[in-house]
Amino acid sequence: MARPEWVTYSDEEIEEMILKFNKEGKSTSEIGIILRDQYGIPSVKEVTGERITQILKRNDQAGKYPEDLMNLIKRAVNIRDHLAENPKDLHSKRGLTIIESRIRRLASYYVNEGALPEGWRYNPKEAALLVK
Repeated sequence: MARPEWVTYSDEEIEEMILKFNKEGKSTSEIGIILRDQYGIPSVKEVTGERITQILKRNDQAGKYPEDLMNLIKRAVNIRDHLAENPKDLHSKRGLTIIESRIRRLASYYVNEGALPEGWRYNPKEAALLVK
């Protein structure tokens, strides 16, 4: 698609905004939502030709783990904490099983793509340390 004509920001200005929001601790999806809602930039990729994660990688500010994987790990850790207090909650146990299955599938994909180191495995105890 072509660059929308109502976007008045240059590629450099958009990149500076992305880096600023990243330093403030915003995730890539939060950055995209802020740029869309507050700055009128419908899609960073349409405007700059690069995704937000590509811009962050180019500037050595990308996270160690992909955002979607970290979100799943956070959910799994929260459910494990819940199950520690409520061990009879069978619905949450099933939910944890499903989420951990997703984590393993996604981790396998990222290992094949090179985003995670070879031999990376999901470990619930290490995951709790990653999140906290």
